[in-house]
Amino acid sequence: MAGIVERLVPDELWELFQRVVPEAPSRPQGGGRRRHGDREVLAAIVIVATSGCTWQQPPAASFGPSGATVHRRFTEWTNARVWAKLHRLVLDEPGSRGDLHWSRCSIDSVNMRALKKGGLTGPNPVGRGKYGSKFHLITERTGPPLSVGISGANVHDSQALIPLVKGIPPIRSRRGPRRRKPGKLHVDKGYDYRHRRKWLSQRGIRHRIARKGVENSQRLGRHRWTIERTMVRLAGCRRLHRRYERRAEHFLTFTSIACTLICYRRMSS
Repeated sequence: MAGIVERLVPDELWELFQRVVPEAPSRPQGGGRRRHGDREVLAAIVIVATSGCTWQQPPAASFGPSGATVHRRFTEWTNARVWAKLHRLVLDEPGSRGDLHWSRCSIDSVNMRALKKGGLTGPNPVGRGKYGSKFHLITERTGPPLSVGISGANVHDSQALIPLVKGIPPIRSRRGPRRRKPGKLHVDKGYDYRHRRKWLSQRGIRHRIARKGVENSQRLGRHRWTIERTMVRLAGCRRLHRRYERRAEHFLTFTSIACTLICYRRMSS
């Protein structure tokens, strides 16, 4: 079991996780059932996120904790914002080495079905009105995701631009203070609105937004292929193929976990 857990949660990732996970509650004086280790639970969560299986499917014989225990700990850590903090820590490492390229970032989104509806869902205008969600993403020039958010499938992409930019965490830099603002943003024509351009300009962010009726978004392809590649990598987290969670924060958590794994693999490669 230890070998499987260490493969799913390598030592470097485990060390980062220990810095953000809340301290385990003390056991009652009368004894009680042994609390499963956080690393074992984290390994089971990674299995659920990447394979798309249910909470009960990871075998307890291999991972130790039951599905109910894993889901309960997942909820506790979600409420404590552990996943967002872990994502930022994983970005801090390449940021401190100067390996994050802020000169050009991109925004994109993708829709998926919401099988149980729930918060932040809506009828998909391009999916025969079936309920779904949409996740929105900002990546830096070479592909690592910096900020992620979710909305109903019927929410226009342009409405996510400002929250996404504001959602970039303060990330360590090789020199100077932490950084959370891209130098330039490449966006397709779905975001072509004057007030969006003005908002970016007021914050010193240069923008390259395809203009409606003037140019084709495909002209941005030589820069935007990196975010499309990241979207493909996110699809490797099979829990994102369909939305099964009624609670929006749980679905956002799986998106954050997928982004964290992408950034960690990039960091450790």
